[in-house]
Amino acid sequence: MRLIVTGTDTGIGKTVFAAGLAAALGAHYWKPVQSGLDGPESDSETVARLGRLPPKRILPEAYRLTEPLSPHRAAELDGVTIDPARLAPPPHGRLVIEGAGGLMVPITRQLLAIDWFATMRLPVVLCARTALGTINHSLLSVEALRARGIPLHGIAFIGEDMPDTIRTIADLSGARVLGRLPLLDPLTPESLATAFAAGIAL
Repeated sequence: MRLIVTGTDTGIGKTVFAAGLAAALGAHYWKPVQSGLDGPESDSETVARLGRLPPKRILPEAYRLTEPLSPHRAAELDGVTIDPARLAPPPHGRLVIEGAGGLMVPITRQLLAIDWFATMRLPVVLCARTALGTINHSLLSVEALRARGIPLHGIAFIGEDMPDTIRTIADLSGARVLGRLPLLDPLTPESLATAFAAGIAL
């Protein structure tokens, strides 16, 4: 299975979800464009730690950018030109690809993340927070994916249990709900594996 993990927004926990997903599927993980290298860990390092993935299952990024900004701007500040040809998925049978930010994030000044996803023709898992505002963001994201003919594998919710919100999004979008991953404290490989197995339907 080859899946793209994206989100309705940035900072909603999709990297943690991707770690749990890659571990559960026994998949390789690839974050093609990583920006914000000044932090304590890159997303690839976080996934390796939380998912307990060996180095051979963490594929190297195509681009590593310094500033914690949208890829198009981070690349400009680093003097890097992002070549979309380098963003083609590698031929691994089980692969989790994590996008940068949300669907409309510019990878370059001519290429949005969602249009890059469309070129890959792979199903997408949409991560959505359960907090206020998620109904609007989730429904807009689903419509944008469908407008480009991108297959939506399902929606994974992250945060506190909000049954009515989740049901409303499912009913109005017709999308499959994959489950909910709570905010974990402490966030450890053990707590993630337990919560993922209990909350997400593979």
